[in-house]
Amino acid sequence: MTSHIEQRPAVARRLSYRFNLVGLLGLAVILFWAFIAIFAHTLIPYPVGEIVDYDYFGPMSQQFWMGSDYLGRDVFSRILMGARYTVGISLAAVTIACFSGVVLGMIAAVAGGWLDTLLSRFLDAMNSIPSKLFGLVVVAAVGSSIPVLILTLSVIYIPGSYRFARALAVNVNSMDFITVARIRGESTLYLIRSEILPNIVGPVLADLGLRFVFIVLLLSGLSFLGLGVQPPYADWGALVRENIGGLPFGAPAVMFPSLAIASLTISVNLLIDNLPHKIRDRSE
Repeated sequence: MTSHIEQRPAVARRLSYRFNLVGLLGLAVILFWAFIAIFAHTLIPYPVGEIVDYDYFGPMSQQFWMGSDYLGRDVFSRILMGARYTVGISLAAVTIACFSGVVLGMIAAVAGGWLDTLLSRFLDAMNSIPSKLFGLVVVAAVGSSIPVLILTLSVIYIPGSYRFARALAVNVNSMDFITVARIRGESTLYLIRSEILPNIVGPVLADLGLRFVFIVLLLSGLSFLGLGVQPPYADWGALVRENIGGLPFGAPAVMFPSLAIASLTISVNLLIDNLPHKIRDRSE
């Protein structure tokens, strides 16, 4: 008779990841921005709110590597500090969204019945609301602060994470080793923690990366509309908004924050798209 361990394809195996050159490049850029976000306060050459150049929209120079903005503040310093808000808020929001969505999705898949129907219908209704419209209404009504932004972005992306995790969990829940575990009398918590989660963790992590990109873009869009991080602090989207009027005079003040957004989002996509893995049995 086939043992319980032999029937569990993903639980009884080990993932060995191999990065190609493009994936390594994406990972390097992500680690670079993560480092900047953590240590920005020690790396900035000038305080972010201090006017250091009396020639507003000043050109790039040895003193100001990326020029100055519409008030004469150092663009380089503001981009470094902006990384803390863009990366930090997006990471916190995607963590809450994916954790909540994955947990609810697995519970719905295992429990089934009225709980599955209730959760699915409610989150489907939430998912039908346009994300930008929902964000605009909530932030405009409640006010823009970092906790509000994090919670709003999290709520927007919980339904999508739930649907993705539930679809994966339903497939795993129909497998033979889950039936064996039920016959043994295992609890729902055991099934979720030890049987289902290890079998869906790979796709869930890939989905987390994609949703991180979506949140970065949505946060930047809200900030561009003036509903994101408020002055004197700014994320990259706010830096683009506040300097867009001077594009003909000080293009670096607009171009470099835009390039920062593009480099982070494209790098996450490159890392996800170039993350092949080889599955090997632990018995090896």
